[in-house]
Amino acid sequence: MQALAPSPVHVRTAGALYLVIILCGLTAEIALRGPLLAGSPQEIAAAIGANLPQFRLSLLADVVMLLADIALALLFFAMLRDRAEGLARAAMVFRLGQAVLIGASLIALASAPALLADLPRMAVHMTEMHALGYDIGLILFGVTSLLMARLLSLGATPRIIALGIAAAGLVYLTGSLLRLAAPLLSEAFQPAYLVCILAESALCLWLLITGKV
Repeated sequence: MQALAPSPVHVRTAGALYLVIILCGLTAEIALRGPLLAGSPQEIAAAIGANLPQFRLSLLADVVMLLADIALALLFFAMLRDRAEGLARAAMVFRLGQAVLIGASLIALASAPALLADLPRMAVHMTEMHALGYDIGLILFGVTSLLMARLLSLGATPRIIALGIAAAGLVYLTGSLLRLAAPLLSEAFQPAYLVCILAESALCLWLLITGKV
């Protein structure tokens, strides 16, 4: 028996959650926190200390992103389980695993301001711990993306978008593994993350505009 198509309301809710994730993630990482984490450890510590409201706002944006990601994991499972329950469950588990790692990494990041006065180098180390935890989380998300690409290919999502999500998964896996195993190559690989932004933005817009998945 053919699976029923997910409700357009649910699909558009998923698109809205995806939009929140993209906007909050890019805002936190690039617009708010990124400018503070450039330079030597001394410069980073000074930048954080001089811009604490901006730094704390990035934490709030990450929390909103995290909550949206958890909700999206549950919603995608509910919508796609009739299509291939095993794949949908695996995608949910890997996505929730990523959320756990990102949440744990935020604890390290949130501790940085309290360390600035007495242990500025340790404060900077906490930002590095957060980045490492985030990258390990993206390994799980890379697997999620590959699973989602297969699930999307079984429905109404255009093949080009499903292939883009698969490519994004490979980028996430490669980039994070490079950071762990060959950090000197990691910087040169950064432009590849544009694939992720384009593919996930395309999926987000497809869900919002069409109400189909």
